[in-house]
Amino acid sequence: MEVCWQIQRPARVKPVFQEKGRLKINTCIEFRPRPKSCSISQIQRPARVNSVFQEKGLLKINTCIGFLPRPKSCSISTIDTFGSQFASLERQYKSNAFLHQITASADFSKKKQGRMAASGSKSSGPRGFGQRTTVGSSQKRSQKKNGEKDSNATSTVTNEVSEVTKLHEAKLDVKEQGSVVFGERNVLSSSEIDEGSDILDKKTTVEDALFEERLKVERENLRRKEIEALAEENLVRGNRMFVYPVNAKPDEDIEVFLNKNLSTLKNEPDVLIMGAFNDWRWKSFTRRLEKTWIHGDWWSCLLHTPKEAYKMDFVFFNGQKVYDNNGSKDFCVDVKGGMDKVEFENFLLEEKRREQEKLAKEEAERERQEEEKRRVEARKAAMEADRAQAKAETQKRREMIQPALQKAVVSAENLWYIAPSDFKAGEKVKLYYNKNSGPLANAKEIWLHGGFNNWVDGLSIVEKLVDAELKADPKSRNWWFAEVVVPNGALVIDWVFADGPPKRAVLYDNNSYQDFHALVPRRTPEEIYWVEEENLMFRKLQEERRLKEKAMLVKMEKTARLKAETKERTLKKFLLSQKDVVYTEPLEIQAGSPVTVFYNPSNTVLNGKPEVWFRGSFNRWTHSLGPLSPQKMEAADDGSTHMKTTANVPLDAYMMDFVFSEKKDGGIFDNRNGLDYHLPVVGGISKEPPLHIVHIAVEMAPIAKVGGLGDVVTSLSRAVQELNHNVDIIFPKYDCLKDNFVKDLKLDRSYHWGGTEIKVWHGKVEGLSVYFLDPQNGLFQRGCVYGCADDAGRFGFFCHAALEFLLQGGFHPDILHCHDWSSAPVSWLFKDQYTHYGLVKTRVVFTIHNLEFGANAIAKAMTFADKATTVSRTYAKEVAGNSVISPHLYKFHGIINGIDPDIWDPYNDNFIPVPYTSENVVEGKRAAKEELQNRLGLKSADLPVVGIITRLTHQKGIHLIKHAIWRTLERNGQVVLLGSAPDHRIQNDFVNLANQLHSSHGDRARLVLTYDEPLSHLIYAGADFILVPSIFEPCGLTQLIAMRYGAVPVVRKTGGLYDTVFDVDHDKERAEAQVLEPNGFSFDGADAPGVDYALNRAISAWYDGREWFNSLCKTVMEQDWSWNRPALEYIELYHSARK
Repeated sequence: MEVCWQIQRPARVKPVFQEKGRLKINTCIEFRPRPKSCSISQIQRPARVNSVFQEKGLLKINTCIGFLPRPKSCSISTIDTFGSQFASLERQYKSNAFLHQITASADFSKKKQGRMAASGSKSSGPRGFGQRTTVGSSQKRSQKKNGEKDSNATSTVTNEVSEVTKLHEAKLDVKEQGSVVFGERNVLSSSEIDEGSDILDKKTTVEDALFEERLKVERENLRRKEIEALAEENLVRGNRMFVYPVNAKPDEDIEVFLNKNLSTLKNEPDVLIMGAFNDWRWKSFTRRLEKTWIHGDWWSCLLHTPKEAYKMDFVFFNGQKVYDNNGSKDFCVDVKGGMDKVEFENFLLEEKRREQEKLAKEEAERERQEEEKRRVEARKAAMEADRAQAKAETQKRREMIQPALQKAVVSAENLWYIAPSDFKAGEKVKLYYNKNSGPLANAKEIWLHGGFNNWVDGLSIVEKLVDAELKADPKSRNWWFAEVVVPNGALVIDWVFADGPPKRAVLYDNNSYQDFHALVPRRTPEEIYWVEEENLMFRKLQEERRLKEKAMLVKMEKTARLKAETKERTLKKFLLSQKDVVYTEPLEIQAGSPVTVFYNPSNTVLNGKPEVWFRGSFNRWTHSLGPLSPQKMEAADDGSTHMKTTANVPLDAYMMDFVFSEKKDGGIFDNRNGLDYHLPVVGGISKEPPLHIVHIAVEMAPIAKVGGLGDVVTSLSRAVQELNHNVDIIFPKYDCLKDNFVKDLKLDRSYHWGGTEIKVWHGKVEGLSVYFLDPQNGLFQRGCVYGCADDAGRFGFFCHAALEFLLQGGFHPDILHCHDWSSAPVSWLFKDQYTHYGLVKTRVVFTIHNLEFGANAIAKAMTFADKATTVSRTYAKEVAGNSVISPHLYKFHGIINGIDPDIWDPYNDNFIPVPYTSENVVEGKRAAKEELQNRLGLKSADLPVVGIITRLTHQKGIHLIKHAIWRTLERNGQVVLLGSAPDHRIQNDFVNLANQLHSSHGDRARLVLTYDEPLSHLIYAGADFILVPSIFEPCGLTQLIAMRYGAVPVVRKTGGLYDTVFDVDHDKERAEAQVLEPNGFSFDGADAPGVDYALNRAISAWYDGREWFNSLCKTVMEQDWSWNRPALEYIELYHSARK
């Protein structure tokens, strides 16, 4: 039954709304509709109806008092009962803590459900304990007592309540205020509304504070009850540790509880927790535990779980040496809802990347500051040097001018005078000369050749004299004059008279070899003049230095840019050169990104297999994530025979490693002949750990170079060192060393071995660390490298002494690299006597530079070496059948040699007239050709020049060289040969040939039968072609240097010549396979027709297609034949040796 009461307005309506946490409570007190029978005139309006809405925290209570239509059956007279009904409602509200409407946000619901589920768990295991649990609670008391700070601990914990206690007061005074007639619009005045609002606001503040305090108390009581329940349950089960809340979450607080009586720390006065997150890898902490209110000797501390955590690891201890570490397993609590282990690994990598970037910036800034400091110091030193030089130059000039000042006069009677006689520097004057007074009386022309200050600037005044025609004096016809501007800074003017201008004059009047000198009357005082002169000289020197330094900087920057571009192109070509077997997209593998690997089994041992499986890893199979799971490859989308698969590259990868197999579980493998496939990864946060390589060699450029071996030792070592590996060289201290190429040479140590003292010297050669062994038995005091009867014994002693030096010096290199027969003993001496004495991790690599010498020593070294190489792929095939090599083909590899681009660099070559790059190769080579022709006395003409730079031995094809000389002359070319023969008979033969050619073709042929390093540079730069007709050539450096200088090679197809020169007419496909363009002319036979075939095509191309030929010069110059690529292959070989 619905009743409509007589409505009285409430005198005051107190707020019945609060907001806490994320729980929103709306309280609505409504007035039901009146019945139709209710008399409208009897309805009284409320005195005030105000909004009673407040917000606090995240708990929201809206209280609304409004009017709704009364029911039709309601009697107006019954409205009087409203007061009693409202009072009943108030009592019900206070006694039952009932709210009309409760709503909660989604976040709150989740928290509430999670907490309630945890607190009411029905599982059999103890709540809050396990090897993986979580942490959070309010524990300001612990922090206040400990006075400790930790970024992982906070002072408050948010807990939402599941029920709301009684509201402390909800009164409504209803007083009779008179009746309201329906239709009237009586409203409250604004002053009444404001007055009521003020009263309401004041009471709200007090009531809010009381309500807040009650909620806190209830919250804490609830927390304590839950913790006590957890403690009781864990105590019953004998568990000594639990956490609250039981589910740890990232970036929240967690409270760790320990029952001291159940712990090994029960007799200790202090209990601390020590731990970290994520398997002890993140944010370590140490905290003191405090005794809690819980019955049973429970201790606790509050911690904060970082947002990166997936697990918390910890132990308890007494602050000294007594631990409770969960039976050596440590305690751990899983953290849910944040990162997993893989995500944390990536996070660490990103952190490492950021740290590296920060360190790199700091290092760059330090280097910048140091460079600026060096620049300032250098500038200061340069200024001091320039000032000293200016002072010295000025003093020199001052001394030079004194004789002229002493001889200078104003005029010479009847000989010369100046008008006006009173003049100063910068003014124009007339200098008169009496023609009849000297040797020029009969000259048709008179010229003045002059200067100033005793010719300080040389010849600076040149004027032709004219007849003065003085009317007043009949003798004036003998006087001639010239108008002259007196030079600035002149104290004295110097001159002579001549019968013509400079370079055409024959007869002079030079005052009997004294020259003429005239004082400048109004000259600057000498002291002032010389101060100004010194300052002027100083400024001139400064400007010259500035321009020179600017030019050097521009050149250095361009050199560095060209070098970097070349290296980048080479790496790209290196990757593309394997495309017939394997390549990737993207071609340059990026750390932290996916990569697709393409593989062509048709070119490998897996040809025809129904399946191909990819097996890979990173960082030379050492990555922490281990090998990737085998992946079955699928057909590529491009219709080729390639197959593909995709892998994710970790951020800390620097190398991607893989092999291929026919089955998931193995079978036949393609592992690149034991080397595996390795591709570099860029952009990662980790760098490849450096290898330590020690070369033991008896030749090294430029200190003791005999042949190509010396170049290889130096250049290869430098290239490997530039790839951030550590390189040392052990070398004999010959008495014939070129010491001027050794920097910082000093005695390092000494040791005894082999019955003698061996002194060890250390120095730097071309930036490389070199240890020089100097045995005091005189073995290397012979004045030569080779040529002694006991060479084998000398070098055997050296090899053994080198190994002893490594052992006694505590060296543990990864690789020992020995070369040719001269250091071959290293391989077997090491395996026989040193492998088991400290050098256990070292591997031996042996390189054959020329199999023609020391076959027995080479054979033994091949047996003991871990890996062996020779200096080109084709030469490796040519000697594969040799009995020295054939038993060891499984470890024998051909790697082409390179040249040192810093030594052979036409852009920075002081031996050529004009520096050039591929951009101006035509102009640069033209200037070099003109210089070459002038230096050797050849005809200065635009003719094709064939250069030959070689040792004159049968190996080098001397009979073909002779034929090529005559053939070039027949084609109206010029030929230049530089070289000498170790065999005196061959040397004499070429001396006779030189005499013949110089007599018959002196303007087009020149043979220089000696060694001349500067001339070799000029020949490479000035020649159009370089001829290398070797009978056999393991590698050959001549053709590589020639291309570096834009000279086109003409070679015989053998060894390294075949691997590096691609014929413009026949080798286009072979060149494309190496991602190269054809670059020269080649021939097969070892006879005259073979030479003619290549040489005729080359010279014809020069005559008939100059534009095409110039583009070919540009092409060969842009090809990279440095150690950039071979060094990468050697690094792969070194790693393969260590597997």
